[in-house]
Amino acid sequence: MSFINFAAKEINCKLVYYGAGLGGKTTNLEKVFEMAPNKGKMISLATETDRTLFFDFLPLDLGTVRGFKTRFHLYTVPGQVFYDASRKLILRGVDGVVFVADSQEERLEANLESIDNLVENLQEHGYDLMKLPYVLQLNKRDLPNALPVDVLKKELCRKDESVIEAVAYKGEGVFETLKEISRLVLNELRNG
Repeated sequence: MSFINFAAKEINCKLVYYGAGLGGKTTNLEKVFEMAPNKGKMISLATETDRTLFFDFLPLDLGTVRGFKTRFHLYTVPGQVFYDASRKLILRGVDGVVFVADSQEERLEANLESIDNLVENLQEHGYDLMKLPYVLQLNKRDLPNALPVDVLKKELCRKDESVIEAVAYKGEGVFETLKEISRLVLNELRNG
């Protein structure tokens, strides 16, 4: 649910990057942070193994809605299901979700488990994935063991969502994904 600051004439929207561990969620945000001209401070909390433990935070200005400036706050969730309480907490108040799928064949089960976990955690907050702005990013497309796009779509698509291919560490597909989820959230705001 977007937060409106009438004094600042600003709408704050929350975008969450969700997915299995080591799939590229943090890499997506790092690339956006590296390449974005108008950015705030990124906050990252990590475990001893350098995996994302809690969230990365990045305000990003992307235009206006009815005279209000929109500010997007980007978060990642921890990839490990062990941190499910943190995942649930980060989803509270979400306006849009990007699911970052690892295209490697041996990561398919982890992707499926993580999507099911996303659906369950959204339901706990009263959200329906079918009604929420949602983008599926197929990351790591450059790897030799990446499954064909058609196979990944058949296994991972949950609705008629946009599917974007990416190689996040190179920045490929990163901004396309952000633009698409932002467009969907802005459409929802303009229509609602």
